[in-house]
Amino acid sequence: MKVLVSDSIAQDGIRLLQEEGLEVLVKTGLKPEELKEVIKDFDAIIVRSATKVTREIIESGSNLKIIGRAGVGLDNVDAQAAKERGIKVVNTPGATSISVAELALAHMMAASRFIAQGTMTLKAGKWEKKRFEGTELFGKTLGIIGCGRIGRELAVRAHALGMNVIGYDVPGKCDLEAARAAHIKMVPLEELFRTADYISLHLPLTPESKHMIGKTQFDMMKKNCILVDCARGGVVDEKALYEALKEGRIRAAAFDVFETEPCAPENPLLELDNFIATPHIGAATVEGQTRAGIEIARLVADNLKALQKA
Repeated sequence: MKVLVSDSIAQDGIRLLQEEGLEVLVKTGLKPEELKEVIKDFDAIIVRSATKVTREIIESGSNLKIIGRAGVGLDNVDAQAAKERGIKVVNTPGATSISVAELALAHMMAASRFIAQGTMTLKAGKWEKKRFEGTELFGKTLGIIGCGRIGRELAVRAHALGMNVIGYDVPGKCDLEAARAAHIKMVPLEELFRTADYISLHLPLTPESKHMIGKTQFDMMKKNCILVDCARGGVVDEKALYEALKEGRIRAAAFDVFETEPCAPENPLLELDNFIATPHIGAATVEGQTRAGIEIARLVADNLKALQKA
């Protein structure tokens, strides 16, 4: 059986596929029209986030049986089209949880201690020591919205730093026992907005979560609140965020994701001193990508072997 790897994954994952007797072609950077032609000969495709496995691509995969996404979300895979054709979709939701949680924590620290601003002003020849008086995380309340694997990893680390951790998740979506083990006290969403000193988002973008944080929610937050989003762009209304930051209704925001990616240089948020950001690198660690590559290779290999035996 043949596997197409259309986005880069760890070499350990490639080796695993080959050791399982699968024929592997690594061909990255394919344009949609090229992928439509290439995919016809393959039983499985492995992607990260760059390749868009659209309905059109899926319908071109006459032999396609498995779609593997090395990562958490399935934003770039038309899961409904795959289901209609009986194609199994697998992903690795836990592989990069630590990577993303650590970035969220890093953003909290960076926003609290002006790390980005201090670096930029030093490079500009300035010494603005008095301007950058920060705050400690110790003793503060962290509100986590979305208490799945990543949210819980962040909670464990925040608790170790002496933070009080509260959380909210969609009813029925949260493993309450796991949340308690991670030192999260579940509270109503409005209570979280009103009491948290830091709010970190860890939930998918869905019709229900789109712009779930807008003007109304910013008006509830403390003036010293720092908002962190290392989840998905679009959960926060960026226009409302801009106004809240500019008017000082919240202290700062630190984002790894945007409504439109790549983020345009003219995005007004980038003009603000109290907004810091990274270019969607939450899962981009050597360790996280190694785990994701190995896990997705194992899932694809096992599923193809099961189909051969059926």
